[in-house]
Amino acid sequence: MIKRTFYALTLLLILCVSSIQAQNTKFSKEEFRNRQKEFFIQQAGLSNDEAQKFFPLYFELQDKKQAYNKEAWQKLRQGKNPNTTETEYGKIVEDVIQARIAADELELEYVRKYKQFLPAKKIYLLQKAEMRFHRELLKGFKHGQKGPEKKK
Repeated sequence: MIKRTFYALTLLLILCVSSIQAQNTKFSKEEFRNRQKEFFIQQAGLSNDEAQKFFPLYFELQDKKQAYNKEAWQKLRQGKNPNTTETEYGKIVEDVIQARIAADELELEYVRKYKQFLPAKKIYLLQKAEMRFHRELLKGFKHGQKGPEKKK
């Protein structure tokens, strides 16, 4: 349970940092998604047909997960009020966890959709590419770049 919570918090942080990066450096959502596409296609070896089927679903999933993450952050902000009671904190904690669980269930639903046109190995490679993309994005922040550099 702790690992799952840590994973969810890390993913939430990455998504928030990604949106901040897009806002602060004129790194548009479209540009971010185009870089993701290029990176994922290269890392997972997607064909044009696979990419055309995968990315609309993937970005639909990301938009839905962003809504859950926004909900979780709104709940967490409620705890900033110094008059928040112990009972209210308990409700906030449970609501945040429920939002994460809903996002995870949604992710599982979409993985099942991907399986209709992608082999499991490519789904695995896409998951791995997603983690690597976000890791390199964070490294880029550290070095003042706008995300993973394109390999030449």
